[in-house]
Amino acid sequence: MADIVDIAVNTDGFKTLVTAVQVANLVETLKSPGPFTVFAPNDAAFAQLPPGTIQTLVQNIPQLRRILTFHVVPGKWMKADLEQVSSLTSVEGSPITINLADGFEVKNATVLTADIEADNGVIHVLDRVILMG
Repeated sequence: MADIVDIAVNTDGFKTLVTAVQVANLVETLKSPGPFTVFAPNDAAFAQLPPGTIQTLVQNIPQLRRILTFHVVPGKWMKADLEQVSSLTSVEGSPITINLADGFEVKNATVLTADIEADNGVIHVLDRVILMG
């Protein structure tokens, strides 16, 4: 089985996320043993951001790192595990709300694909980029 980064690199739809992780110098972190749960926005999710947002973030590495680490939670949380909680604390330090009452939602995003297992955790694919606050 591959790690979180290798899965993202080799899966269509994560080009923007992979580039952002590389620019923010988070590749080694996400290749470490973890385990991590990554709520991974796909390319279409990044495309929904206001024009110029991605370019601004690439030029502001601390802010980019904050946003990316907000999408990561320590531990391996499969969808079934998340049914027992209403929120988790991200690596960034802010809470992320979890709602499985009507589908599978993480903050203001819908999970498109859940439980993509990796050697060092699990990926849940999001339809939106989630932001702190």
